[in-house]
Amino acid sequence: MNAKTFKLEITVPAEAIDGLGHVNNVVYVQWVQDVAEAHWQHNSTEEMLQKYAWVALENHMKYYAPAFEGEKIIAETWVQKFEGVRSIREVQIYRASDGKKLASSVTNWCLLDMQTRKPLRIPKSFTAYYEEVNK
Repeated sequence: MNAKTFKLEITVPAEAIDGLGHVNNVVYVQWVQDVAEAHWQHNSTEEMLQKYAWVALENHMKYYAPAFEGEKIIAETWVQKFEGVRSIREVQIYRASDGKKLASSVTNWCLLDMQTRKPLRIPKSFTAYYEEVNK
């Protein structure tokens, strides 16, 4: 990983558990959304939060192992790259106690101008908040 990362700790709530007794797959998708949103809010100015929004265009999830009620989960994310109006973001979700990978995601996000609700080319200044310089 060569980009700045952001981590969100989650305690698995009872309502995340499905009929098989483990975290439902849809909950992992929500956690991908939650950690991406938290990262955006953490790295953004108030002006950025007012002017821009992100929408998911495509999400690819992989599931590796189950999680259970009460476990502490870490969702770690970073921006892989920016391209025009798009941002490719990765997420790794793992159990805090043993580091076991539970799920991973690669999501293609699109930046929107909040005033026009249309896609907007990502300003170059965004990269300083999310990417390290590769030399």
